[in-house]
Parts: sequence; C-alpha cells; structure tokens
Amino acid sequence: WPPPCPCPPLKVAVVCMSNMNRSMEAHSILRKKGFSVRSFGAGSRVRLPGTARNLPVVYDFSTTCEQMRKDLVRIDREHYTSNGILHILGRNERIKPRPERFQECRDRFDVIFTCEESVYDRVIEELWVREQETCQPVHVINVDMDDNTEDATLGSLIICELCERLQRAEDMEGSLAELLLAVERKTGRSFLHTVCFY
Repeated sequence: WPPPCPCPPLKVAVVCMSNMNRSMEAHSILRKKGFSVRSFGAGSRVRLPGTARNLPVVYDFSTTCEQMRKDLVRIDREHYTSNGILHILGRNERIKPRPERFQECRDRFDVIFTCEESVYDRVIEELWVREQETCQPVHVINVDMDDNTEDATLGSLIICELCERLQRAEDMEGSLAELLLAVERKTGRSFLHTVCFY
C-alpha cells in the first residue's frame, strides 16, 4: 500500500515588535526546515538600538533592509558591526526585502507565534477586531524571548520544535494543549495560548 499522504505543511507566522531579530531568526530556521512561514512586526514602526542607549533609530515598515543597512553604515559602521545589527540586517535581506507589519497582512495561518507578551496581546486584539469570515481557527502561542541574538536563537529553536511536533500530530486541535505542556516541561518555559478565528 502507498504510505498515507503527508499532511500539508503548517502555515506559520512569527511576530515580534519590529520584524528584525526574533521573528526573522525563527523565519530563517523554519524556512530551512521546510515550513511555510512568514514573519512580521506588530509595532507601529521599526525600532533598532541607536548609538545612545535610550535613543532608538526608527524606520517605517516600508524601508528596505538594504536601505537601513546603508543608513547605519553611514551613521556608525563600527558600532553597528560590533552590536550585530549589520549582521542581522544582512541575514534579513537574504530572507525578504523589508520588514512586514502583521496588522497589514490578510493571509491566514494555522499557528501564529509571538515573541513577547505585549506582541501576543496586539496580535489577539488585531484578530478580534477583524470581521470573522470563516470559522477557521488560528492558534496564537507566545514563546517569550529576550530581544538579543542568543535568546532569539534559543526561542526560535523552541518554536521549531513546537512546529515539528504539531506537524506530526494526527489531530492538532486535540493534542495541542498536551503538546505545549510537554515542551514546557522539557524547556522550563511557559507558553500563552489562545484560539482565534478567521
């Protein structure tokens, strides 16, 4: 007998505040694993750390990664090389031309991962105010991670493990709570989870 058809790949979105570090790291890892993935920011603008601690460099979401990179090289190449921002922008450029804002996307996903609680709240609020057209559920899961390269990688690997387990689950809706619990026990992190509908 032929083996059963593999399930269609999960449609996954990952959202952080600026679609620069955490969501892009997860985008990169999930894409390499063959998932159908998009990444977004939920903030109003893209904020990158400035040369002074409390003065971020702010861009519109329409600004390309290349434009930002050239701008930061002009401002202070050494500073933005040493803090890893130029490296992050280079990686992002290889994934997509510019950051995207979640509130402007109308695609439907099976699972949306957020990278901090305030982003989780914004995503849920956005889905709630939209006109509900179908009863298609979307699971919003928060995997908290600090906005630095190390924690972004750790958090992204947890998101990847959750995606792989969900992809293998015969009944995703039925096994999701149990699956989250298993990964919580394994990683020592706790996840927030809400179901919204399109």
